[in-house]
Amino acid sequence: MEEKLQEKSASFTDFMQLLRRTRLNRGLFIFAIVLTLFGTIGSLIVPLLTQQFIDGFDTDMFSSGIIALIISVFLLSAILDGVSYYILARVGQTIISRLREIVWDKFLRLPVSYFDRTKSGESVSRVVNDTAIIKDLITSHFPQLIGGIMSVAGSVVILFVLDWRMSLIMFISVPVSILIIMPLGRKMSRISRALQDETAEFTGSVQETLSEIRLMKSFNGEAYERQKGRSGIRRLYNYGMQEAKINAFLSPIMGTVMMFVIILIIGYGGLRVAEGTLSVGTMVAFLLYLFQIIMPMTMFAMFFTEYNKALGATDRIIGILDRDEEADAAEMAAEEKLQFRTLEFKDVHFGYGEDTPVLHGIDFRAEHNRKVAFVGPSGGGKSTIFALIERYYDVLSGAIEIDGMDIRGIPLGPLRRNIGYVAQESAIISGTILENITYGLEASDYTREEVESAVAKSYAKEFIDALEDGLDTEVGERGVKLSGGQRQRIGIARAFLKNPKLLMLDEATASLDSRSERYVQEALDELMEGRTVLVIAHRLSTVVNSDKIFFIDNGYLTGSGTHRELMETHEMYRIFTEQQFG
Repeated sequence: MEEKLQEKSASFTDFMQLLRRTRLNRGLFIFAIVLTLFGTIGSLIVPLLTQQFIDGFDTDMFSSGIIALIISVFLLSAILDGVSYYILARVGQTIISRLREIVWDKFLRLPVSYFDRTKSGESVSRVVNDTAIIKDLITSHFPQLIGGIMSVAGSVVILFVLDWRMSLIMFISVPVSILIIMPLGRKMSRISRALQDETAEFTGSVQETLSEIRLMKSFNGEAYERQKGRSGIRRLYNYGMQEAKINAFLSPIMGTVMMFVIILIIGYGGLRVAEGTLSVGTMVAFLLYLFQIIMPMTMFAMFFTEYNKALGATDRIIGILDRDEEADAAEMAAEEKLQFRTLEFKDVHFGYGEDTPVLHGIDFRAEHNRKVAFVGPSGGGKSTIFALIERYYDVLSGAIEIDGMDIRGIPLGPLRRNIGYVAQESAIISGTILENITYGLEASDYTREEVESAVAKSYAKEFIDALEDGLDTEVGERGVKLSGGQRQRIGIARAFLKNPKLLMLDEATASLDSRSERYVQEALDELMEGRTVLVIAHRLSTVVNSDKIFFIDNGYLTGSGTHRELMETHEMYRIFTEQQFG
């Protein structure tokens, strides 16, 4: 906890630069400020009218006209303040809405490596919790700050005009307030940043536990998760209490300082009135203006606390926005459109970190309408090859070429649009079956007939037609309402509809029962026709008829050829085969 409190937070400049990214509507903002100014002027006129009314009191002056004037000024000031507050709040909501869009869009453009290192819950916390802190500052506290500053500035000027001696007494509170607020503000900023970090970590832990609720229940992990959850809750509580201590210290101290100033003003002003050097009306007006200063000053202390919390959130958000995005290439000219006739790895080396090499000098070539398979021990780097083709990561050295062009020179959109991927467990999102099959496609990219054709080709029609809502059936979070075979066939239907030129199958039937595997394998056989196909498989029965088989062992390509050739030349492949076929 202490280490987190030592971290440096963002500055005011960083905060303003973050807001400028949201393209603030300056015209609307200035209009609100002008309304606030007029509203403040109205509130500043009332004490002067009161002064004139008291000092020049006469029964002849005590008319309904003067009373109506004072009430009218009050009402007009209140209406202008309300409208300006609403407009400033609207500007603030717009800023936060755009800020959330910016952060969300940034997350969508970050490389896969970022999400490998970061819990998804922490990322959710950045989009929701951190932006909510800035939202509270801008929409709730900032409009009050604008009006408060104008009220204080106007009141101070008028007070010096009314009586400069009494005004100087009032300014005793300024250095005292600064001495109190500044160190507490810095402490609050550090605590706020640590609290946001802890909130993000706790959110990530909760999301991880709930997403694997079946694992937790199957292995009686309730006690462990209860202890872990309560530990995180206690840490959040401790940070929250540290914030409460600062606020509990700040509010009474500021109130005491203000009350002390009021007592001095009343005492000194009373003496002046008794001496006849100050009128009663001026004394009353001075007190009214003093209250117009004290109320905003109390609010300033709260704003300063929220502002320092927002600086911590700003630092986290800027940390996300400044991260490197996926390296993309410029759009290709029409004559450069790729046909995906060949895929070639040339001396490819790759590792997830400098100390964890995964692939060493991989060389192979895959051609159109040919099926290439990768086999070998688990953890050898087969799935990493697929990840490099999708450009989830870039190679450390060597090159991956499609039709003779380095894939780093191909825009990510066209590259991934022409690659179909069916994993061991097809990813399913909450929503309908139709939304899952058409995921990533625009409405203009397909017709209903094409969707139904993809469903039929993937052997998913039988079970979808049996459902009451058919394609419009809700599948639940991660497809929990479907069986493994059904989820897999929806994944294949998605690939059929996408109609890729390069198809990658990663253990696509490994987790299925024999009946589901038969359906899925028949669908895959049809899907593979007329495409460049790459297959990863542990069950060699699914790849023995491949045009070429590559054996990957511990990151090295140790053999290649047809099934018969490898049986004759590659001892490890022969051992693998004998273990499976006997």
